[in-house]
Amino acid sequence: EVQLVESGGGLVQAGGSLRLSCAASGFTFDRYAIGWFRQAPGKEREGVSCISSSGGSAYYADSVKGRFTISRDNAKNMVYLQMNRLVSEDTAVYFCAAGPRGSWSPFEYDYWGKGTQVTVSS
Repeated sequence: EVQLVESGGGLVQAGGSLRLSCAASGFTFDRYAIGWFRQAPGKEREGVSCISSSGGSAYYADSVKGRFTISRDNAKNMVYLQMNRLVSEDTAVYFCAAGPRGSWSPFEYDYWGKGTQVTVSS
């Protein structure tokens, strides 16, 4: 059974940090790119960051560039999103997703986790 399980969300003050984790199982992890998406109430799901299957390439949305860092450990089937200098606009449910190639389009991803809530208080 394919599973992606996010963790690490929570409530944090503006300017603070959180580290999200995504644990994968049930598929050949090191053959898939991983993306982090987020969805705020009343808004569309948007791409935040993605990382290639090898971890050699990483991409960031302009809104998080310089504040967020994505990484992966293929030996542990894990992906991480380090989020620093959080602002209220980062409040959303964060999802990790696996797909054959990195993309900003959620339709390019085959597998999804259920999400973890991040709330940034101002």
